[in-house]
Amino acid sequence: MKIDFVSDVACPWCAVGLNSLEQALANIGDAIPVEIEFQPFELNPDMPAEGADTIEYLSRRYGIDAAQIRANQAAIRERGAAVGFAFGERGRVWNTFDAHRLLQWAHAEAGAAAQRKLKHALLAAYHGQGRNPGARDVLLELVAASGLDATHAAQILDGDAFAAEVRAAERQWQEAGIHSVPAVVVDRRHLISGAQTPQVFEQALRRLAAAA
Repeated sequence: MKIDFVSDVACPWCAVGLNSLEQALANIGDAIPVEIEFQPFELNPDMPAEGADTIEYLSRRYGIDAAQIRANQAAIRERGAAVGFAFGERGRVWNTFDAHRLLQWAHAEAGAAAQRKLKHALLAAYHGQGRNPGARDVLLELVAASGLDATHAAQILDGDAFAAEVRAAERQWQEAGIHSVPAVVVDRRHLISGAQTPQVFEQALRRLAAAA
């Protein structure tokens, strides 16, 4: 079974959804062999390098006030805790295009497991520690911590490698009807939308595997 996990590093529900999906896969065990590939989606594609204040940005974008945003963040923290993801303070929203470039490179360079490790590192850095997942020094630190070649990654960041691949993949998934994330696409045919619970993911995957 091939799973395309369409998501953005800036998306808190994507962090919840990934941990939830992985719990489901752990429950399934070896009964269903699965490969996960992370696909790019940008919630804030026009975000400048300096980022934006989280409360101000979300208020403008969604028309909600600070109290509503805090309530939503509390709900997300609760859902995250239930699947083992610890949210910290995220004072700013950042551009994630370079993070997506490195995720594409990681998959091409070292395969699905390396890409998955880097994805987890990026999510933890931003949502857990409030660090900028678009900053060159942060990205290179996370690449090295994930066991990838930081020198090669620096060359990627200093040029435009994998930019076209990221943009092409984003267009492909948008044209396929993906307009919100996380989106779990199974074998390029079946969509499971949103940060479902481990139980929902497990039931859906078992049902799809049986049908196949």
